Amino acid sequence: MKQLSVYRASDTMRELIRDNSLLLMVMSRFGISLGFGEGTVKEVCEKQGVHAPTFLAVANFVSQKEYDESALALAPLVEYLKQAHTYFLDYNLPAIRRRLIDAIDCSGADDVAFLILRFYDEYVTEVRRHMEYEDSTVFAYVGRLLQGLPDERYTIGTFADKHDHIEDKLKELKDIIVSYYPQKANDLLNSVLFDIINCEADLTQHRRVEDQLFIPVVRRLEEELMTRGTASPIRPQEDDEESALRLNVLSEREKEIVHCVAMGMTNKEIADALCLSINTVTTHRRNITGKLQIHTPNGLTIYALVNNLVTLDEIKM
Repeated sequence: MKQLSVYRASDTMRELIRDNSLLLMVMSRFGISLGFGEGTVKEVCEKQGVHAPTFLAVANFVSQKEYDESALALAPLVEYLKQAHTYFLDYNLPAIRRRLIDAIDCSGADDVAFLILRFYDEYVTEVRRHMEYEDSTVFAYVGRLLQGLPDERYTIGTFADKHDHIEDKLKELKDIIVSYYPQKANDLLNSVLFDIINCEADLTQHRRVEDQLFIPVVRRLEEELMTRGTASPIRPQEDDEESALRLNVLSEREKEIVHCVAMGMTNKEIADALCLSINTVTTHRRNITGKLQIHTPNGLTIYALVNNLVTLDEIKM
């Protein structure tokens, strides 16, 4: 089978899919339907009303091939991102939840299963809030830019500075299930874990498209529309992941703090209860995160329950 070093308009769509089957997701989000026979990228895109240069740029990018950033058109790229949001929120994440319920004991007899499901539901709520903000605020702003209407109160830099890694908590959920939920040869749960892993990878790729394709294109449009010097530059995204301490053992003080977190206490409440300063509590929590690689209160609650640091009666539901 011929290996494609870079995708071109003269290549057939079938050749692209043979080279990277994950491009089926890219095609779907551009609204390209199947049944294209031996049609080339140019022919299929023209027939289905898709901007071929933008499709090729995204397809090459997600396949880690050389891509032409200058060929990107903003309007079809926005539609691609919107379709990705619809896929995650209306299909993929709900489907994973249904399979997760089938795979773990959610009858109430299994405390860890209950907390895992609560963790997942709160994560999906966070993803929905994240994507709905992009749909209602960021993409609406870009729509005004495309009409030649810059907005001095908002720039794409505002979005870029706060664009977090929403896929990280899904990775954390996967790690929690692997580490703390007894599978008992549970093939269905293993299958759900693969779904979670694939969704995490898909969300990562989606964020990369936003960070490395969408944001730079919007920034160029801002610079075209606004007078020189008025466009806010996009600062490089900071790496919030510091070198973590890879130790599994918590000190007695750290165990006390995990216990308090699992009980739903704030940092101030923990500080008052343990006669510590808030800064000391914050430092302990940072060290706990580094040791356990668990970044959320829900994750710490599951850890505390599994490791007998808290009882279910003590947890605020």
